[in-house]
Amino acid sequence: MNLTLLLDLDDTLLDSNMDAFIPAYFQELSTYMKDLVKPELMISALTAGTRKMMANDDPSQSLQQVFDEIFFPMLGITRDALQPNIDLFYQDVFPTLSYLTTPRPEAIALVNWALAQGAQVAVATNPLFPLEAIHHRLRWAGLPPEDISFEVVSAYEAFHFSKPNPAYFAEVMGRMGWPEGPVLMVGDDPERDLVGSQILGLPTYWVSTSDMTLKDEINIAGRGSIADLRPWLESIDLSTLEPDSTAPEALIAQMLSTPASISGLLSFFSKWEPAAGPDLTRRPELNQWSLTEIICHLRDTEKEVNITRLRMLLELDEPFIPTRVTDVWAEERDYISQDIAQALQDFTSTRMETVELL
Repeated sequence: MNLTLLLDLDDTLLDSNMDAFIPAYFQELSTYMKDLVKPELMISALTAGTRKMMANDDPSQSLQQVFDEIFFPMLGITRDALQPNIDLFYQDVFPTLSYLTTPRPEAIALVNWALAQGAQVAVATNPLFPLEAIHHRLRWAGLPPEDISFEVVSAYEAFHFSKPNPAYFAEVMGRMGWPEGPVLMVGDDPERDLVGSQILGLPTYWVSTSDMTLKDEINIAGRGSIADLRPWLESIDLSTLEPDSTAPEALIAQMLSTPASISGLLSFFSKWEPAAGPDLTRRPELNQWSLTEIICHLRDTEKEVNITRLRMLLELDEPFIPTRVTDVWAEERDYISQDIAQALQDFTSTRMETVELL
C-alpha cells in the first residue's frame, strides 16, 4: 500500500481527556519539584512555556529551546541544575498518569494492519511534550515505540512548530522525506488536526461520531470512528488522497519547514560532532556531495540565486533572470571544509528573509 498516514495520538489512538490530563500532569510535576520550586511558580512557568511553543513560527529554534528560554528564567534556576530532577519525574512519576487514559484496541489493530500493508505511519501528535513522555503515552495506547516501526514521532526536542500551524504538518512530511503518493491526516480535533492539514493541502479523516458537526470551511475526505478507518480506506480509490500543496499558504509552510526538517534530522547526530556520530563530510560516491556540501549549497543558492531573483521580479518591470552555474561552487568554495551547523543557521536565516519577502 503506497499510503502515508499521519495519526494524531490523543482521542485518536489513545482515549484521553486532555482537559483532565494536563492539569493533573502539571500538578504532579509541580508537587514533585516542590523542594526546589514553589508549585504555583512551576505551574505558571509551565503554562507560559507551553504558550510560547504554541505560538512559535521560527524554524531556527526547536520547541524545546523556545520552552527553555521562558521556563528556566521564570524559575530562576538553570537548566543544568533542574533537568536531572525533571528526567527522574518522567522516568518514575509520569507513567503513573496512565490511569487518566484508556487504550483503543481498534487503533492498535489499525496501526498493525497499515504497517502490514506497507504504509508509512507517523505519530503526528502535538509536539509539546518531551519524547520520553510521548513514548510513555504510546505504551499506554498499546503501541510501544520499541515494537512499532513508526516513521516519525513528533516531540518538542526536534520539532519547531505545533498544531494547527500548517508548517507543523509540513515538518512531519519533511521528516519523512516528503513521501510520494496518497497521504491522510487522521485526527479528532477540527481546529488542531484538520485546519492546518487542509491549508497544507493534505486530505483529512475526522475521527468523530455522527452527531458532531464541522464548520463549513473545513473540508474532509472522510469521517467516522477509528475502527471505521480501515474499511473506509479499503473502499476508496487511494489516488483521491493525493495531496495538493500548491496554494501560496501551503508553499510558505513548506518553505518554513525545510530548514526545520533538516535541523530535526541532524539533531540525532549529537550536535553534529563527527567524533560522536556519522561523518557529515563523507561522500556516498566520488561524484556525490556530502551532507555538509548539500547544506552549504542550499545556503548559497538561497542567498545568491533564489532571493536575488525574487527581488528582481518584484522590483523591475522587465527583469532579466541570468543563468547561474552553481554546481562548481562546492569545489570553488571548499564546502566540505565548512561548518555544517553555521551553514544551516545561515540557510535558515536567509530562508526566513525569502518567506518575509514573499
